[in-house]
Amino acid sequence: MTDARAEQRRTFLRGLVVAVLGGIFLATTGAFGSAGAPYGQRLIYWVVLMILGGLWGHLCGRLVTRFLDVDERPWLGVAVMTAVITGPMCAIVWAATGLFFNQRLYPLAALPQLLVPVLAVTAGVTAVNIFLGRARPIQTHAAPASEPAPRPARFLDRLPMKLRGATIHAVQAEDHYLRIHTDRGSDLILMRLSDAVEELDGLEGAQTHRSWWVAQAAVRGVDRNDGRATLTLVDGVRVPVSRRYARTLREADWW
Repeated sequence: MTDARAEQRRTFLRGLVVAVLGGIFLATTGAFGSAGAPYGQRLIYWVVLMILGGLWGHLCGRLVTRFLDVDERPWLGVAVMTAVITGPMCAIVWAATGLFFNQRLYPLAALPQLLVPVLAVTAGVTAVNIFLGRARPIQTHAAPASEPAPRPARFLDRLPMKLRGATIHAVQAEDHYLRIHTDRGSDLILMRLSDAVEELDGLEGAQTHRSWWVAQAAVRGVDRNDGRATLTLVDGVRVPVSRRYARTLREADWW
């Protein structure tokens, strides 16, 4: 299984790499009137600005993805992220540009002039990060019967008392809680889905959506309409499948 936290670290590092490469590109091309400055000076300027933007964008991304599935609707994600990031970044660029090149702040009247270039750079970098981030899903698999029995999934220790010994059908994110669907009913626990997926190692299943993990044995049918799939579980619960995960699930013979 791919470690969920390792995936988050990779996402963060990928964003920094994109920011640095973007800074090098903007410095080399002398973008937005910076060509008159020495290359070394504008390289430092652009790389530092892009890293600051990357850090701010990462924080904004963690907020936006709580309310919007950017894997399912990537272009809407680009638009929303760009709108959230651009305003504060204009202020950062305004302050940094004046202090870096002139050792003083520019007049506030210059601030609106930065809107278009900041918007353009933000939209481009955001689009790159979102489409690079549409990775293959985290999956867990039980060991084949011919191999020694693996240690029970750590997640089983988190089941409420009334569900101890039950068979897990699915795990669903509900705000800061997880609803555990089993053959004995369902209940809530306080936990993040990314941490739960990590602890589900040893149970055969997969993440099907940013809010769902499903045990493969619990799937009894799949409906496909308008290019989207919905799984039906043994207890009648219907689970969405994001486009991000659909290809890998098909290749794993889920349907």
